[in-house]
Amino acid sequence: MYNTHSRIRFSPVKICSGAVGALVVVYIGLIAVVMSYAALTIEFSQSVRNDEATVASLESQYLSAVARISATDYASVGYVKPTVETFVPANSATALR
Repeated sequence: MYNTHSRIRFSPVKICSGAVGALVVVYIGLIAVVMSYAALTIEFSQSVRNDEATVASLESQYLSAVARISATDYASVGYVKPTVETFVPANSATALR
């Protein structure tokens, strides 16, 4: 009397092939994560380069404006030295107290 219900339903080959299939899916998922991380890193570095170029352009404009202001002859523009210097009191009266 041989009972077929007492036999092992899953063979070791099926268990191993299922584990290999699951590991292949996990491996493909990890490759996708690494590739997306690399793409985001490249995109971020390009964004940083663009921002640095924008800052360099703005800094160049600022420095040329400062140079232009520094080189101005204020007497020829109509400015004169003050005759009397007046200082603002330390405790100024304001409407908001």
